[in-house]
Amino acid sequence: MLPAFSLTAGTALEKGSVSAANVTRGGSETCFFTCSAAPGKSLSPFRLRWPGCSKCNLHKAYRSGAERVRNCAADSEDFDWTKDEHGSFYYGTFPAGFSWGAGGSAYQTEGAWDKDGKGLSIWDVFSHKKGKIQQNETGDSSCEGYYKVKDDVSLMKELMLNHYIFSISWPRIIPTGIKSDHINERGIQYYDQLINQLLENKITPIVTLYHWDLPQFLQEKYGGWQNISMVNHFNEFANLCFERFGNRVKHWITFSNPWSVAVEGYETGEHAPGLKLRGTGAYRAAHHIIKAHAKVWHTYDTQWRGKQRGLVGISLSGDWGEPVDISNQRDIEASERYVQFSLGWFATPIFHGDYPQVMKDFVGRKSAQQGLGTSRLPSFSPQEKSYIKGTCDFLGIGHFTTRYITHKNNPSGRSSSSFFTDRDVAELVDPRWPDPGSEWLYSVPWGFRRLLNFVKTQYGNPTIYVTENGVSEKMLCTELCDDWRIQYFKDYINEMLKAIKDGVNVKGYTAWSLLDKFEWDEGYSERFGLYYVDFRNKNKPRYPKASVQFYKQVISSNGFPNQREVENWRRKAVETCSSSNQLLAAEEQRSTAANILRLIHDPLTSHMEMVTEIVVPTVCTLSILLCAVFLMFLLRRRN
Repeated sequence: MLPAFSLTAGTALEKGSVSAANVTRGGSETCFFTCSAAPGKSLSPFRLRWPGCSKCNLHKAYRSGAERVRNCAADSEDFDWTKDEHGSFYYGTFPAGFSWGAGGSAYQTEGAWDKDGKGLSIWDVFSHKKGKIQQNETGDSSCEGYYKVKDDVSLMKELMLNHYIFSISWPRIIPTGIKSDHINERGIQYYDQLINQLLENKITPIVTLYHWDLPQFLQEKYGGWQNISMVNHFNEFANLCFERFGNRVKHWITFSNPWSVAVEGYETGEHAPGLKLRGTGAYRAAHHIIKAHAKVWHTYDTQWRGKQRGLVGISLSGDWGEPVDISNQRDIEASERYVQFSLGWFATPIFHGDYPQVMKDFVGRKSAQQGLGTSRLPSFSPQEKSYIKGTCDFLGIGHFTTRYITHKNNPSGRSSSSFFTDRDVAELVDPRWPDPGSEWLYSVPWGFRRLLNFVKTQYGNPTIYVTENGVSEKMLCTELCDDWRIQYFKDYINEMLKAIKDGVNVKGYTAWSLLDKFEWDEGYSERFGLYYVDFRNKNKPRYPKASVQFYKQVISSNGFPNQREVENWRRKAVETCSSSNQLLAAEEQRSTAANILRLIHDPLTSHMEMVTEIVVPTVCTLSILLCAVFLMFLLRRRN
């Protein structure tokens, strides 16, 4: 088990004394204060604006139990970082006009990877390489969303969504990625149909311009996001989208989770295009992505805003990092460094004009130790800083989980150069945290509120839309009664409600995701959807999970009116899913029987297809039955 994260005061400082250290962050002085308390009392971190230090934007200090040390009681932020409210639940409703939604992305849901003139994306090519995706699965057909626009919009309407986030596939409308080569009108027509269907059903489209599916031609010709030429090509693509869809779309997201694009695409190679440019690739890709975002924002601002009256933002994903030991200044600094190397990497240039000072310091120092003449982290010119700063009408936040963070000295040799070793942090989890699905995703609701308050403090309380939040499951058997997802949504949405109470300017929430879908390098092994998709059936039918009914009630009530009602929602949702499970099981039995008949009448069907579709599930079922019988036998012998 992890230790208790508190400090017994009186161990280092006298009562009421203050130690301070000044550093420079983003061109501004930041003061870190450590305040002592009465002996025997716990201290927890909180943010403090210290008199006489007007340039400080983030201050850390300590507080004694329920009472601040008098020497440190000055101009505190609205959010009290000292309170441990991890188990508390707040009943109340969201502000009027709060927007509820769900989301998905093009490559994960559309399918039709080579239909109607679509060009290749880096994910089309990457997923077709053996060994890159679990079980060598691809997004070739995924949810067949390309053919199910009306069906899926009807699901959204039933769910009472206010908005839906989807992405436009760049190679579907510009096959090579270069606008002057060719515009694919059939791709334009598909997105016209989707946008129109949403609006006809009073659902606001929020459109992402880039959710990872770069045209393969641009990767082959220029090296993708390693090349500055992507900035202009992306701007031309965005400008086409504004021209064709902007009369109806009023909320644009330039990039979704650019951290993953940069790190997993160009540092670790886990994602397309699969490059392993350790220590340089991620920084260069991110540098060009930030410039591309800014250029698109300016294009909209100068050419389209006056006519279309829309907004352009970016969606950044980030985990919260909590210090392992709050008595250890290095852990406190490491936890902030963890967040700055993810969320701050992109948000700080967009809101303040340059990279977080801690990134510049750490990457610069390690680069020098490696004998490099310049930092591996690129720099912005004064003109670029001014051009990038303020290019955000709203900030999208994707958040799933939290880590405990401690300081760790990583080697500085050139051979060990990497984005991860640059941070000098170690990540820890509490084994008591629920983890139903993805190995990285632990349910830690209280971290969500802290992250939202961090954004408020660091970036001047911008307008926030939560663009991704949800939980996956890894299950061998079909299960529509996703009680753990109900619990996750309930707790995370409630922490968001608390953050709004704290004064954070959150305007909307997006459950991730509407459908089970292709989960990148994990293939179809993990399911995030509110709706179960039967990927073994060529028609890809959708079935509502219990979380659909629960989320629908949250939307209908605009929050959590009272304990009795919320508990009733959960009970009814689970009752409903039990009958749905039976219907789905019957459908799967019919599907299996149909597959057997097909295999009998088709002598050319491969042996491996029979093994994967019939033999493996049958053997698994028999094994479970045999284990149950054997267990009963052992229990009887013991009695």
